Amino acid sequence: MQVLQAGQHKLIYMELQPEMVSTIARQAGFEVRARDGARTISLELTVPGRVAPLLLFDASQPANLGWFSRCQFYVDGRTGTVMQTPLSVANKRDRSGRLCPNAVRLGIAKELPVTFRLPGNQPLTEQVLYNLLVGFLSALVETGVAVCGSGAVEPLSGRAEPRGSRN
Repeated sequence: MQVLQAGQHKLIYMELQPEMVSTIARQAGFEVRARDGARTISLELTVPGRVAPLLLFDASQPANLGWFSRCQFYVDGRTGTVMQTPLSVANKRDRSGRLCPNAVRLGIAKELPVTFRLPGNQPLTEQVLYNLLVGFLSALVETGVAVCGSGAVEPLSGRAEPRGSRN
C-alpha cells in the first residue's frame, strides 16, 4: 500500500496481486478472466455448472425479506457500487442481450481516498481487501447480495419488480 499525492488530493494505492485475486475467486468456485488496469482490476466471474442463478436479488421486493435480513453486502442498483467497499458489480449478458444468471462482472478499485474506511471505521489494507473479496464471493453463491434500487444492475434471483409499463 502506498500513499500518492496528486495536487492537493491524497490517495491510497492498493498494491493488489491479480494472481491472488484470481486464486480467491477460483477457490470460491468461479471461473475467472481478470484484467489488471492502472486503477482497477476487472474480473469476469462465471459459475459454469450452477443450475440456480447467483444470489443477487432485489431488496425492494417483500418476498425477498428472508434473504435481505441475512445479507452483508448491498449493491447500489443505479451505479453498481457495493456499498462501503471498493468493489463494483455489473451484470453480464450473452450475445443476444439476455442476462447470464450464473455470471457477473466485478471491479476492484486500487486507488481510494485516504479517508476511506470500511464499516466499523476499519482502515483498508490489501489483506483486509482479500478477506472482503472472499466474503463477497461466498455471499453471491451462498447467502445473497441485495440490489437496492433500479438502474444499471438487475437482480439475478428471487422475485423482481416487473420492468416496463403496467398497462
